[in-house]
This record gives sequence, C-alpha cells and structure tokens, in this order.
Amino acid sequence: MLRFCCLGSGSGGNAFVVEASEGPETVRVLIDDGFSPRALERRLARAGVDPGSLSAILVTHEHSDHAGGVCAFAQRRQIGVYATEGTALAAGFDPPLRRYRIRAGIELRMGPLRVLPIDVPHDASEPVQFLLSDGERRLAILTDLGHPAPSVTGVLSGLDTLVLEFNHDLQMLRRGPYSPSLKARIESDVGHLSNAQSVQFLESIDRSRLTRVVAAHLSRTNNRPHLAFAALACVRLSARVQLDVADQVLGLPWRAVGLP
Repeated sequence: MLRFCCLGSGSGGNAFVVEASEGPETVRVLIDDGFSPRALERRLARAGVDPGSLSAILVTHEHSDHAGGVCAFAQRRQIGVYATEGTALAAGFDPPLRRYRIRAGIELRMGPLRVLPIDVPHDASEPVQFLLSDGERRLAILTDLGHPAPSVTGVLSGLDTLVLEFNHDLQMLRRGPYSPSLKARIESDVGHLSNAQSVQFLESIDRSRLTRVVAAHLSRTNNRPHLAFAALACVRLSARVQLDVADQVLGLPWRAVGLP
C-alpha cells in the first residue's frame, strides 16, 4: 500500500509525508520541510503522524520554503537527511546532521518504499524531485519545475498519482505586484510552472493509469484554485481521475495511491 498527505504547499512552506506498507513493515518519509519545528509538529499531529515514526527527510532543493526547517527538525528528532551534494552544501547541512548523499537517477530503497530522485530544471543547486513506488503503485511529487522538460516527462510513464506544481496564472503574474526581475525569474525556464505549462506537462505524459492529480505550490498572489481547476479541465483525463488542490494552510489529507 502506498499513500501520502500534504502538510502544506506554497511559498510559505512545503512538506509531504509518504507512507509505504508491505505486510507488517511500514516506512514513512518526510519530503521537504519549510516550516519551523513547532509548526511542522502541529501539522504532523493534524495528519495523525507521530514524528518518531518518520524514517528520513528527503530534500528536493535548498530554497527556504522547502529546506528552511530541515536542520532544526532533523537534529531535534535525530532523523537522517537525504539530499544531493549541491543541495546539502547550499542549505548548510553540516554535522552533527546525519546526511546521506543522493543522486538523480539512482534509486533508493527504504523497506517497501522505492525512491527515484529526478533531475529537474529549477534555479537551485542540483535540485531534484521524487518518484516514489511500493513496487506496484507509482507517485510523483513535482513541486518546483522551470518548464515541462522532456528529461522529466520521459521518466513518468505509468503514474497512478501525480502531484504537480500549478504555480501561477500567467496573466495574474504579469499584471501583479511583483518586481520585473522577480516576474522574469518566475517565467524563466528555471522558475516555476504556469497553469498552462502544467497542462502541457500533463498532456505529454502517459496518463493511462492515472487516478489522481493534485495541483500544488499555488501562488497566493498569482493564482487561485478555480483557475488551476479550469486549466485541468482542458486536459483529457479519464472519468476515474480525482482532482485535488494542496493548500498552503490546510495541506491535503491522506490519499491512497492507485485504485482500491
């Protein structure tokens, strides 16, 4: 069995919990931590997750909304941190932190959970996103992408669940209050996906097994859930596909991956 929940997603902080079970063995991992230890523990409690049940923290990249809380929480709870060398150096993951190096394209095995780091275009130092599996079901969590790169879409065949960045509506961004330099950074090929680019991403992957799509990392300033849903309506999806939005404050409750 494979399932996940979101503790919060957006520029104010990101964190997901993924759980894989096989027989009596269960493994839970935290993906990213952009919250203070106290805030993260409140969010874990809301999801019914004991911090002591977490086996590891997997970090996508060093930006504070993804890695700002990692050091403090990992040291408090004595949890190992898995990150690329570039991310670890940029984030300052130094001893006494228990750090393990990961590389894009090299799969990790943690009991029944398989984790494949994926190299992605984003303005960070050696960033990755993650494809997770229990051997039968496949979940991809992709919250920070500059554009729908073929190198990313090409490894995502046969997904059961996709968590995908729907960062901004392009017109809201262009008309909004951000500085010209920040707007240019967000629109760049190493920035963030617009709603239209997320649709392009979805249309470029094999959707034959897909049963759930979660829109994540929505900008509070430059997007709205109804705009993300309207964009998703443009994609030819099976009637069985469930649509969700991961909220910055409320996150997303536990969702099973794949058909029951």
